[in-house]
Amino acid sequence: QVHLVESGGGLVKAGGSLRLSCAASGRNVDSFTMAWFRQAPGKEREFVAANTWDSIGTYYAASVKGRFTISRGSAKNTVYLQMNMVNAEDTALYYCAAQLRGPYDSASGYAYWGQGTQVSVSS
Repeated sequence: QVHLVESGGGLVKAGGSLRLSCAASGRNVDSFTMAWFRQAPGKEREFVAANTWDSIGTYYAASVKGRFTISRGSAKNTVYLQMNMVNAEDTALYYCAAQLRGPYDSASGYAYWGQGTQVSVSS
């Protein structure tokens, strides 16, 4: 069992930056693909970024590529999402997720989820 807890969300002005953190416990996630998804009010949960277990594969949604960066902490059981140049469309509840294998951009493939951290971007 993997327990995920997100933190770092908040209110940020358009054009600003925010860093989200995801702390994993219960099991070493070195062998897991870790990802961030987000869900805005009235919309479906969507893929944001993923980092494969070997850190060779790093993937981003087109809407965030070049602005967001996913990384793992030196202790490996922490995953970050650095968000730069945020805009109103980035407002959502952001979730951390973990899976052993499967399509990196499909929410249905992820077995473990955190409770989410809210990011709100003001103009």
